[in-house]
Amino acid sequence: MSNQTKPIPLQPAVFFDRDGVLNVDTGYTHRVEDCQLIPGAAAAVRMANDAGYKTLVVTNQGGIALGYYTQDMMLTFHDHLTALIYAETGGVIDDLRFCPHHPNAADPALKHCDCRKPSPKMILDLAAEHHIDLAASIMIGDRDTDVEAGEAAGCRGVLFTGGRLDLALKPHIL
Repeated sequence: MSNQTKPIPLQPAVFFDRDGVLNVDTGYTHRVEDCQLIPGAAAAVRMANDAGYKTLVVTNQGGIALGYYTQDMMLTFHDHLTALIYAETGGVIDDLRFCPHHPNAADPALKHCDCRKPSPKMILDLAAEHHIDLAASIMIGDRDTDVEAGEAAGCRGVLFTGGRLDLALKPHIL
């Protein structure tokens, strides 16, 4: 009898940017009372869940480095956002990574990093942790840097230009 363990099968994921994709971007959005879902966002998450995709959020949160809000405030906002998505459609966000750095930060330790999109680091970290098949995965964002990060990680990059998120994502879900 062999002691070898079976490799964990890889699965596809949809990597979502947050502000401007899942929620309305009001500029350094971090207050729960400002949380408003993009039309079709909850349906897009549920559609990805139902199709067997992990749903993962990768978001630049430079407002932390700029002192506009704290990491705890950002996490509280994210918890509220995921609760809204679940309440609307039963859609589940599996995990989140965020970059708290910004090139204009006063603190030099918060200026430079290797995780801020368009770097693929947040995507690659989540992919390793969740056993993601990057070639079968999608990164959807509202900025070119989101698409660049996805493509650098080996995903299909999808630029979301507005409208209903579920309709924008649907042609890309296998």
